[in-house]
Amino acid sequence: MSRRHSAERREVNPDPLYGDLVVAKFMNALMYQGKKSVAEGIVYGAFDLIRGGKSGQDPVKVFHDALGNVSPAIEVRSRRVGGATYQVPVEVRSDRRQTLAIRWLIQAARGRSEKTMTERLKNELMDAAANRGTAVKKREDTHRMAEANKAFSHYRW
Repeated sequence: MSRRHSAERREVNPDPLYGDLVVAKFMNALMYQGKKSVAEGIVYGAFDLIRGGKSGQDPVKVFHDALGNVSPAIEVRSRRVGGATYQVPVEVRSDRRQTLAIRWLIQAARGRSEKTMTERLKNELMDAAANRGTAVKKREDTHRMAEANKAFSHYRW
């Protein structure tokens, strides 16, 4: 890690179909080995299933609702004080909040048991938008952990 310069942030181009930056970031996080067309096919396929489903909802709105329900407000970070390590609750910055939400959604979708990744992603997005599912549980566990360690919040830096 360089001491001189902080890493410069790369600009992400919005996705071609919806013109949404967050959807493009989600696709980039979903991508394996630089295969962007495969990731696009999975995300757009899941969006088509959401639009064509029983509810017929707007897929981008469902996606943003899911992301909002999964993003954590507070997390714990390890802090070493006098030979002991404490889990100190700290607020999450907005860019990290978004990154964690994307990571948790993808991780939860990959852990599901449906046949194709498109179906898994669609069902996880629908669950997260309805405030249930594995990704939402992960957020609640993070909040619970921070709540349990509130006594150490004076170690915040």
